[in-house]
Amino acid sequence: MRQVRFSILLAFTALMLLGASSQAQQAPFSFVAFGDMPYNLPEDYGRFENLIRDVNKQNQVFNVHVGDIKSSENDCSDAYYQKIHGYFNQFDKPLIYIPGDNEWTDCNKHTPGKYNIDERLSTIRKLFFDGQSSLGKSKLLMISQAKHPEFAKYVENNRWQYGNVQFGTVHIVGTNNNFYPNPKGDNAEFYDRNKANLAWIDEVFDQAKASNAIAVVLFTQADMYNSAKDAKEANAFTTLKDKLQARTVDFKKPVLLVNGDSHIFLVDKPLYVKGGKGKKDLDNFTRLQTFGEDNIHAVKVTINPATPGLFQIEPLMVQGN
Repeated sequence: MRQVRFSILLAFTALMLLGASSQAQQAPFSFVAFGDMPYNLPEDYGRFENLIRDVNKQNQVFNVHVGDIKSSENDCSDAYYQKIHGYFNQFDKPLIYIPGDNEWTDCNKHTPGKYNIDERLSTIRKLFFDGQSSLGKSKLLMISQAKHPEFAKYVENNRWQYGNVQFGTVHIVGTNNNFYPNPKGDNAEFYDRNKANLAWIDEVFDQAKASNAIAVVLFTQADMYNSAKDAKEANAFTTLKDKLQARTVDFKKPVLLVNGDSHIFLVDKPLYVKGGKGKKDLDNFTRLQTFGEDNIHAVKVTINPATPGLFQIEPLMVQGN
């Protein structure tokens, strides 16, 4: 009888611990996102330092820079990259970074120094990514796509889980994603990275389903839903948008895409499905576009399972900027 009571007590204790663990996992938490900065140099160095100061005052669990660490006209030198790397390590909380077009695809222009863009991308990968953890004073362990031999060079595509939410970075950039419609253009880099990105989106969603995650959050640089660019850039983003829509429909739970590129703070629902008489918003998909360029501010996102929309999005206006 005593043994039965002991077994019941163990079972009850296990259930209580499981419940407590579940509640802990479902507790609200925040992250901060920003990108497309610093742009106007040297004056924006001070403004970016203001952003670091204000972001370090928040209670977030991590930060994400969604790419474009410079304007397309500014220096692409190793020294500049080292300076930004130093800034990233001034963030108290983990800093996750995904490259933008200005720091590699646009470096072959005359003003930034006429660099070889493949060499610049290789340099960025070596400097900013170790295939294991974030930047910042405190580190966040991540799983890199580079763990797959087929995609060994894509150290910038990472995923991690926090609060039962699956997060991932996907290396999709502006300037038409480094795709050139001209038949004479060499698009080998685009096709290789596009293949990797499609596979990575699948892995992030597969992991979310396997872990019964309550949401998926993806970070990328390119604004893939800018109607003014659609006609010109359809070839570069069509397969990615189709993949994202299909996986969002299949997942059924909330999906948030965070991007930069267009420099305008925006929250919208750009995906549609067939409705009764026409198009209907894909309700479980939300797109957040960060500030950028002249607007050196950030966005704070709080994930609160107790609220119907799950994501609470608020501008973080930086004092002095």
